Amino acid sequence: MKNLSAKGLLFSSETIKIFLKEELYSGMFSKVDMTEGSKSFNLLFFLSENIYLNAEDCGKKFLFKKNQYILHYSSKESTAELWSENDKALKYLQIQINYDYISNLINPESNKENADILENMTGNNYIFLYKHTPPFMTVEMHMILKEIISYSKKGVLQKLFVEAKIIKLLLLIFEQFSERNTMEETPQTPSLIKKFVDENYHRNIKVEEIGRLIGINQNKIRKEFKAQYHITVSNYMAELRMLKAKKLIVDKEMMIKEIAIECGYEYVQNFTRAFKKKFGVSPEKLRTE
Repeated sequence: MKNLSAKGLLFSSETIKIFLKEELYSGMFSKVDMTEGSKSFNLLFFLSENIYLNAEDCGKKFLFKKNQYILHYSSKESTAELWSENDKALKYLQIQINYDYISNLINPESNKENADILENMTGNNYIFLYKHTPPFMTVEMHMILKEIISYSKKGVLQKLFVEAKIIKLLLLIFEQFSERNTMEETPQTPSLIKKFVDENYHRNIKVEEIGRLIGINQNKIRKEFKAQYHITVSNYMAELRMLKAKKLIVDKEMMIKEIAIECGYEYVQNFTRAFKKKFGVSPEKLRTE
């Protein structure tokens, strides 16, 4: 069954290509071919639910949930089949980056740490965060993808913008996997707190409540979370709320007061004050820009 609509190439240069694919089907089990270039790194962000991927180069089938991603290195040109078993849109974003561009960026000859990063990338160690579980995008990653998709300028400005955003995405990925390694070597208390906050930051919760719910003394929560992540629990929660709020404001699908409530603010005035302090502009002004 042919697709009813599709979006394709968003950006192309000698070293970087970005594709946004959104396939709408009138029937189930239709498949889409995705190509990975020779000696290229491919960032795949899965933007719809339950996408299956049949990888030609390793002969395996994977299932990805919405908002998961992988960073995959392809030594030669290969093709993968993607499909969904529900009668909905199959949507993903692919960023294909030339090996030489990444190598020049990381400069593995400069020190061992850089060489290890490139080795981990070419060894496909940025596919699974925990065993066979692909990582989920962070709020910041969502924001960057939104900015890439909606950027309207062309030419050298677009090139510089795209390269800056890709570097930021790679930094966030390296940090996420580095955090995984650190957490494996340290007690799990900070990771439990972070997981709880990540899932409940939109609620009006306090450290005392977190302590009661996960059975950890509030002083221990504050101390260990700050030691692990170099930020207080309350500031981390506020950061997540602001990033979420900015995304919702740019999307223009909800009223400002609804966004305030969605992000855990009881009063719109408090939300507006916090937003302006964080971004230097009011929610209303950002929406009209």
